[in-house]
Amino acid sequence: MSVLTIDAGTTGVTALIVSENGTVLARGYHEFGQHYPQTGWVEHVPEEIWQATLAACQEALDATGTTPTCVGITNQRETAVLWNRARGNSPRRAIVWQDRRTAGICTELRDEGHESRVTDVTGLRLDPYFTATKLTWVKRNDRRAWSGVESGDVVVGTVDSYIVSRLTNGARHVTDASNASRTLLYDIRTRQWSPEMCELFGVPASALPEVVPSYGRVGETDPDVFLGLRIPISGIAGDQQAAMFGQTCYQPGSSKCTYGTGSFVLLNTGTEVVEPKHGLLSTVLWQHPDGATEYALEGSIFVTGAAVQWLRDGLGLIDRAPQSEALAASVSDSAGVVFVPALTGLGAPDWDPQARGAVFGITRGTGRAHLARATLEAIAFEVRDVAEAMANASGKQLPELRVDGGAAGNNLLCQIQSNQLSVSVARPVVQETTALGAAFLAGLGTGVWESTEELARTWQLDRRFEPGQRDDTAYRRWRAAVERSKGWADLG
Repeated sequence: MSVLTIDAGTTGVTALIVSENGTVLARGYHEFGQHYPQTGWVEHVPEEIWQATLAACQEALDATGTTPTCVGITNQRETAVLWNRARGNSPRRAIVWQDRRTAGICTELRDEGHESRVTDVTGLRLDPYFTATKLTWVKRNDRRAWSGVESGDVVVGTVDSYIVSRLTNGARHVTDASNASRTLLYDIRTRQWSPEMCELFGVPASALPEVVPSYGRVGETDPDVFLGLRIPISGIAGDQQAAMFGQTCYQPGSSKCTYGTGSFVLLNTGTEVVEPKHGLLSTVLWQHPDGATEYALEGSIFVTGAAVQWLRDGLGLIDRAPQSEALAASVSDSAGVVFVPALTGLGAPDWDPQARGAVFGITRGTGRAHLARATLEAIAFEVRDVAEAMANASGKQLPELRVDGGAAGNNLLCQIQSNQLSVSVARPVVQETTALGAAFLAGLGTGVWESTEELARTWQLDRRFEPGQRDDTAYRRWRAAVERSKGWADLG
């Protein structure tokens, strides 16, 4: 038996075929376009996401020649998508999680005194990152698209909902609890859409998807639209929750960090909703078919891997992202250079959408290697910020940090991270844990695997990084630099 998994990320779609022993049999990947119509705006064309999904899945399926037992889906979270449920076409581009255009709406709602109530209900905060304010913006600024929502012809959701709808040819409009919990519209305690939040943000509940468990059969693919396959859709989770599941972090107190476009640190808090203090969020990890729900504290960092991409694409300092390790390792330290990669504002724990990227400490002796080193250090410092916030919120230090994502293959970064956290950093053999987690959920929902205990036995260690000396002076410089980067966009 094998499982097909669709990982619809921010820049492309990955498809994996995963065997019942947890190994990756085949993969496919297809990118889609990024659109930046104004400064701070980021958009995707939904149809391009769907076509990338088809291309990636076809590539993976062609490499194995077998029919998978089921399909699981994981996705970039918070991105707001509108589409015609009957026809599948979209009246406008999707507004991506990185988009900052709704900062003014967040300020307006905050000034009206709504933020504490929003946090109480949703576990989140008023920030452009989340889905609801994007929908508020569409309602106010794109009446043509929103009129379809009001008439009932157009539905709204996150990327997982859109892909399920396309896979089923419009038969199912669903999302799982982990994705719902990222919208600012979901009550994480009652585990239902909140009428109060829907009214606050002006989103009709009738346009929202049905919330389903994170695993179990929720529909089946239509062979007329999906590569001739009729297989059950049996696993859905937001990308960070899926990575947590793929890292087999099933016990309270376990934690992981995914280094992707941004980095996301999650701490399993079990069945307890921990108050989201110190700039953290409380979020649903996953919901079981019987309704039992597990939660996490999350620290969302907006730019980490994207900072390395900026070294490559923006500055031309490297030709390929992996070259950052050798370049950074060619110097013993950053020579006092600090890079704050607030390229789309600051996430946890500072939460400043008006912050902007900055480089401090440049001298005549500064070279490209120092900037590369400062970039890797910045990623580690950002994760330390979140880890310390988690320790303050939970009263417990992280016992270990499991890491995954593209930058987890950077040995220098992993060692700096271990040093800065003063805990072990463990990297698994399979680092595509987001897609793997979606496969695990789907397989658990159809009997490929019987239990999380069975899944935990599939996790294999690639390398463990043990902490060395921690450079607290460099970290103090980092915190001073972060403070100087705040509010920069307001000056203009």
